[in-house]
Amino acid sequence: MNDTRSDELTDRLQAPVDAELLGRLHRRLEQRAADAGLLDVAFTTIGSPVGDLLLAATPRGLIRVAYANEDHEKVLELLAHKVSPRILRAPKRLDTVARELDEYFAKRRRSFDVDLDLSLSRGFRQLVQQHLPEIGYGTTRSYREVAELVGNPKAVRAVGTACATNPLPVVVPCHRVLRTDGTLGGYIGGLAAKTTLLELEAA
Repeated sequence: MNDTRSDELTDRLQAPVDAELLGRLHRRLEQRAADAGLLDVAFTTIGSPVGDLLLAATPRGLIRVAYANEDHEKVLELLAHKVSPRILRAPKRLDTVARELDEYFAKRRRSFDVDLDLSLSRGFRQLVQQHLPEIGYGTTRSYREVAELVGNPKAVRAVGTACATNPLPVVVPCHRVLRTDGTLGGYIGGLAAKTTLLELEAA
């Protein structure tokens, strides 16, 4: 390669990145991956009163909502390992989820109408997570009450584990489950986030 061509290449690599062009290229990549059936997990991030949330979906439905304290990069790595390495930022695929979350945080929505993919959970944990949406907006239940709800009154500790490992917080409302004495208990997004959600629903 002669010096002139080398200088031209260097100049091009050092030129400012055109954000609009990159956006168009990414949308084209997103569409082609979807058309070719190569997009197994679409993801995006949104801002919220409880911090930035990572949203991820498969063709079956929403599979993951992750708080910033979970480390979004690690969450994506885990999805690549457990679900599929064919992951791409594809906000359009998550428009409905993002809109419903915005409506929820604006107090215009009390339940979610999006399809869910609960495949990250198994057995009893998945059973508990399937029943959590039955706890109405603005109400709470104890771990013991949830154990009774799913037909296993002695499984209080296992209910706690199912809530702590819920891959779809906010949408699947594990924040509405408290300890028997009324204290908050643990929460995947941290106690400040749990308090914010409960206060939002109580207002």
